[in-house]
Amino acid sequence: MTGHFSLAGSVALVTGASGGLGRHFARVLHVAGAAVVLAARRAESVAAAATALGDRAMPVALDVTDAGSIAAALDAVEARFGPCDVLVNNAGIAVTKPFLQQEEADWDQVMDVDLRGAFVMAQAAARRMVAAGKGGAIVNIASIGGVRIIPGVAAYTAAKAGLLQLTRQMGVELARHRIRVNAIAPGYIETDINRDFFASEAGQAMVKRIPQRRLGTPDDLTGPLLLLASEAGAHMTGSVITVDGGHSVNAL
Repeated sequence: MTGHFSLAGSVALVTGASGGLGRHFARVLHVAGAAVVLAARRAESVAAAATALGDRAMPVALDVTDAGSIAAALDAVEARFGPCDVLVNNAGIAVTKPFLQQEEADWDQVMDVDLRGAFVMAQAAARRMVAAGKGGAIVNIASIGGVRIIPGVAAYTAAKAGLLQLTRQMGVELARHRIRVNAIAPGYIETDINRDFFASEAGQAMVKRIPQRRLGTPDDLTGPLLLLASEAGAHMTGSVITVDGGHSVNAL
């Protein structure tokens, strides 16, 4: 890939790369020319995907809730490819229960990964970007759940709302270091995990509330990711790109 969207010479790390979206993001960045690190709690869960991409890819074990694990992973990346200058903060979980049945442990688990984990991961990567003196790009994967209600996932929506505000805060504070921080807020994206649900009667009813009358696909996130990760988005920081077929602005 050439032009402003090229990532040739960049080193990109994708957290939560064992999931469908994480693997997709890794492929997109690799095609754009970056050396790509697929990070997951178990390196073996992303080893095959890294091998399939070739020499400019590596798997790494990384737990975003553990500062020691993050440091070890970033050390491994630097030893292989040099300093990371693109971070895709994609790791996330959800616990689905009615609000009155949510336990403190459920709340803590989701917050630990989706918000605290994103903060600790971004801070560690940004500190190294500052030390390298090259600047960089951080892309937080948020959700329309950060701006609207999704029944049964109170901790998830609260964490994603926090991640959107953290994105803005980081965007302002890190601008002086030439580090851009932006977010993508996907709506309902079809993956292997949710495909059966969205084929059901209840799932189809949810799809009908999307103005475009369809689910998103991982490919719908390709353009926004490349924009925010590359020089094409050089004057963007603290921004949120919503990719949801109009769902979050539909009052119906």
